[in-house]
Amino acid sequence: MSNPFSPREWLQLTMQQQGLLQPQTSVAETISRLSYVQIDSINVVERAHHHVLHSRMPGYQPKMLDSALAKGEIFEYWSHAAAYLPIADYRFSLQRKQQLQNGGKHWFEPDDKVMQEVRARILAEGPLKASDFEHSEGKNGAWWDWKPAKKALEQLFMRGELMVVRREKFQKVYDLTARVLPQGINTEAPTEAEFIRYLIDRYLYAHAFGTAAQIAYLRKGLKSAVAQELVEMHSQGLLASFKVAGQSYFYHCALQLNAPLSNKVWLLNPFDNLLIQRQRLKQWFDFDYQIEVYVPAEKRRYGYYSLAILWRDTFVGRVDVKADRQTGILLLQQLTLEEGVMVNGLDEDFCAAFDIAIKEYACFNSCDRWKLVKANHKGLKQKYARQQKC
Repeated sequence: MSNPFSPREWLQLTMQQQGLLQPQTSVAETISRLSYVQIDSINVVERAHHHVLHSRMPGYQPKMLDSALAKGEIFEYWSHAAAYLPIADYRFSLQRKQQLQNGGKHWFEPDDKVMQEVRARILAEGPLKASDFEHSEGKNGAWWDWKPAKKALEQLFMRGELMVVRREKFQKVYDLTARVLPQGINTEAPTEAEFIRYLIDRYLYAHAFGTAAQIAYLRKGLKSAVAQELVEMHSQGLLASFKVAGQSYFYHCALQLNAPLSNKVWLLNPFDNLLIQRQRLKQWFDFDYQIEVYVPAEKRRYGYYSLAILWRDTFVGRVDVKADRQTGILLLQQLTLEEGVMVNGLDEDFCAAFDIAIKEYACFNSCDRWKLVKANHKGLKQKYARQQKC
């Protein structure tokens, strides 16, 4: 179990495999590299799935994601959460779909009668969304009290009978899978062994290295099978391994570091693939990160929607952001640097890279100015005391 890379090289390998060190050229290529991009509805700034792509694709615009979905290059389904996935991976979504078809439960009990009615309308009328169905039982309650048609749409979608063709104001528009799935796509459900191998290969390609627990993240009941397959692949010479803090990490034998670091700042979304496993982030990058959207306002330390600030290969802080769309100003509501960062004054290299990152992010959010409201670093407060143009 020799370790061919230094701790810092492992960080850079992770960033390389995450598509951060070399610009990605298309939505399909980026999602294939990452294996998925999580979908989230919060919109105080541009939504998470668009931000993840913006972080890796120069000049990215949301319409590019819409186009990739319309062309059948990607599809929407459930990974560890709602996500966009590479269409080449479609067959690996069939395992969950078959479980639900065979009686497995998603969020609520299926209503077969309503599902038949919903399916029949889509068959006759074409793509529809939940709001296209009437509901006469009064005002809707919380999200789990969805009107019957919306529940039926979601069940049919999770079972694989419907696919999402687009979103309109974030609402899913569904059509029959037979009318949406591109020709030539493999629709043979994987065996359990194939599915486990798929999870391993996808994770290691996207993250450079990982443990059984990381690879099986939020995949109930699969950790043991993943661990066994890792050992088998290692014995066959398909994977190499090393140990850190008593944990066995595996990686593809052909892994190489070939993308250099630069003086760059990334503002990473709370749902970014690099951040999503918080324990891994803490162990390898020494960054203790939590999204505070679900934390009561009086208990928040960093703000409602704080982006992680990655400079070169070090997380140096976080910044709570909000796009004021009426005025076209991106508000940096609270900029918090980590302890020990720039204690001896401003680092001009950081400031230059930070300026570029903020301007690009503001433009991405259709803002032409940005304003620092609050910061825990005196030098940054003074430098950015005035509103900045993009």
